[in-house]
Amino acid sequence: MYIIVVGAGRTGSKVIELATQDEHEVVVVERDQELAEAASATYDCMVINADAASEEIMLEAGVQESDALISTTENDSVNLMIQMLGKQYDVETLVSSINEPQHMELFGNLGVNVVESPHELNGQYLYRAVQRPAIQDSMQVGAGGEIFELTVDEGAPIAGLTLVDADANGLLPEETVIVAIVRDDELHIPRGESDIQAGDTVTIFAKGGASDRITDAFTKG
Repeated sequence: MYIIVVGAGRTGSKVIELATQDEHEVVVVERDQELAEAASATYDCMVINADAASEEIMLEAGVQESDALISTTENDSVNLMIQMLGKQYDVETLVSSINEPQHMELFGNLGVNVVESPHELNGQYLYRAVQRPAIQDSMQVGAGGEIFELTVDEGAPIAGLTLVDADANGLLPEETVIVAIVRDDELHIPRGESDIQAGDTVTIFAKGGASDRITDAFTKG
């Protein structure tokens, strides 16, 4: 995967660390020279020391070829401009931190997956939003557990099955529980014979956290 990360501060550095560990092709754009030099010295990635709020710089970074664009600056206006460029060049996955909650709707209207209040932990969430974009919201529970939401795709392996059938087919790991199903704005507390339909929003608890095996069950491959 070709990932552009804008900003190499606390949040951006965590994203860069995770993405390079997974051996993705990563390009970093950072306007602060000291941060840019630190990123270049620490991570196996290309670093451009420049202002990303420029179409010329983003083209140099390869926005037209990228699979994901992650903006992590402390300026929401800059983040929004960067994401607008990503949208213009049809980047498949757009992800940004935001610093003011009232700006969330602006990013949402653009189709950007957002995380509030950037810090190191949210660097993990930003990167996870690229790895598993189907997850809409999540919360850590204890050591490694996670509660998160997914919307069921048309044609997903689990669509049309009851929870009993899904379990019999081995679609979900052990210690994974469907906590709630929202269908047509109505909340359902699931039982074994409850079925899951395309378009449902399901809330899931996974003791081991979100995994590809779980998201693959709810999304069309």
